[in-house]
Amino acid sequence: MARDAIWTIPNILTIVRILLTPVFVMAYTSENFNLAWILFAIAGLTDALDGFLARIWNQRTELGAMLDPLADKALLVTSFICLALKGWLPVWLTVLVVSRDTIIIGGLAVLNFWGVDVRSRIKPIWISKFTTAAQIFLVIFVMLQRTFELDYHFALDLMVWITAAATVWSGIAYVRRGFELFSDEVTESE
Repeated sequence: MARDAIWTIPNILTIVRILLTPVFVMAYTSENFNLAWILFAIAGLTDALDGFLARIWNQRTELGAMLDPLADKALLVTSFICLALKGWLPVWLTVLVVSRDTIIIGGLAVLNFWGVDVRSRIKPIWISKFTTAAQIFLVIFVMLQRTFELDYHFALDLMVWITAAATVWSGIAYVRRGFELFSDEVTESE
């Protein structure tokens, strides 16, 4: 990863996503739901675009590797909390999403404390990418459904359960990977 190129287009898109999160919350809490879902959709688009551009333009950076998951977690956790407080998403799903992210971040901190180079040894896995996409689509779907007063209960229930299953699956996958890294570290230090 390049160390000197901080102001790349992918990093700027990630920073835009971070900055859109409080704007989304302000629009949402002001009950300007049209603006809120548009802001969320733009933020979701920057998530897909920054990774794609970083790969094709060979602009992967250490800063981007740290900021991208932070931006995802900030946007999604905030969105799930907002939607759950309004009663638009089940509280149990929000607790699941927030808990998964807390466990992952806590696990990374513990591994880092134990001397595991988490930046070079933990890479995003396909189920995690799927989980992020499912969470983004669920939030957009709920916002659109509420904004335009649509009633697609079956589709919403299906998306909730798919998102929940993906969240659990990816959480378990990361916990397993964390234990493997911890076990490798203990073995290497003996």
